[in-house]
Amino acid sequence: MSEPARDMAKCPLHEINAFDPAILQDPYPYFARLRSEAPVYRDPNTGIVSVSTFELITKVNTQPKIISNNFSEQLRSGSTTQIDPDELAILKEGIIVKNTMLTADPPEHTRYRKLGMKAFTYKRVEGMGEYVAQVTNALIDGFAKDGHCEFKSAFAAHLPMTVIADALGVPRADMDRFHQWSEAFVAQLGGIADKAARIDAARKIVEFQKYFIEKIEEKRAKPTEDIISDLVHADLAEEDDPRKMDYSELLSILQQLLVAGNETTAHTLTAGLYYLIGNPDQMAKLKADPSLVPNFVEETLRYLTPTNNMWRVATQDAEIGGVPIKKNDLILLRYGSGNRDDAHFPNADAFDVTRENAKTHLAFGAGIHTCIGSQLARKEMTIAFPILLDRLKNLKLAAGKNSFRYSPNILLRGVLELHIAFDPEKP
Repeated sequence: MSEPARDMAKCPLHEINAFDPAILQDPYPYFARLRSEAPVYRDPNTGIVSVSTFELITKVNTQPKIISNNFSEQLRSGSTTQIDPDELAILKEGIIVKNTMLTADPPEHTRYRKLGMKAFTYKRVEGMGEYVAQVTNALIDGFAKDGHCEFKSAFAAHLPMTVIADALGVPRADMDRFHQWSEAFVAQLGGIADKAARIDAARKIVEFQKYFIEKIEEKRAKPTEDIISDLVHADLAEEDDPRKMDYSELLSILQQLLVAGNETTAHTLTAGLYYLIGNPDQMAKLKADPSLVPNFVEETLRYLTPTNNMWRVATQDAEIGGVPIKKNDLILLRYGSGNRDDAHFPNADAFDVTRENAKTHLAFGAGIHTCIGSQLARKEMTIAFPILLDRLKNLKLAAGKNSFRYSPNILLRGVLELHIAFDPEKP
């Protein structure tokens, strides 16, 4: 165990490395210190300003003109350092994408979000229940007879990726490549990958761009019923000059749909099963009352918070919670901390499938940048969990196989693996 983690209770905040691997594994004692001692805290080592209470995070998300999402330069530079020339040379082989949804502010953000939302209309998502159930059962068929599996790789990573691949209109046969590309974007987004990992991620991002440029041109020539076709042929009205989106815009939206439609849902599916196995009383409540499934999904989202932190940038001198903020300050919204704030969620460190206000969590963000895929993620999980619990009898953790390690990433949080055992399903 690292020194900062061992001395968390008595070590002064300014001596703690917030990005220490041990803290990334278990950030909650650090989050509790922040909420108690410095809800808005400027780290003297990095200059990054952390916002950690539910109330203040929510307030910041209502001020996009002052606290901006346009952190793309920080994103490309690893968030806290200048971009490596070798990495930049590789990225220049592809396309530097435009700020559209995640890293844009109004009015640009509003325009692109409206287009992105066409992929997740209420009617489209609500009509996907039977389809999601079919995908869920097909994936379970692949391991149900074995009586054991590594759940994340066997199921959790595949369900959301299959759904997003089908929705985009790209072949399921290419899903291994989609997983690799999604992980590359996560490494870039996380901001703490070493040079070798960022170089590898840059190469994969260029591969992603070349692949999807081909798909864009295919859909341009011959549209089909899918998201890529919808985006390629959508008019992006700018005053009196309607036009189609270019590669920079299309690739930006597609990469966000790929990551948002995969990583966070995969982490939450894995965590939900992990939490139920670790809390047999909650498992019993859920099985006794299946109507609790939607609330269980919300509680899992709150408890894990797969997007554990998110960047912002100050556009001007201002203040948050009485603390002065300078123009261009890099801000880290600690969503995982806000979702463990006892002031909003009583007994917040307890996992409770009956929690009355679970759905008020910050797992999908808040304000104008609330995740556009939240409805789809909820649909996938509320369909998948009852099927999983029905088919996988006597669920337990596989003895001696789990490391219980979380992804070493600033922004995204999830267990790396979950080995489970259950009664083999008879033919």
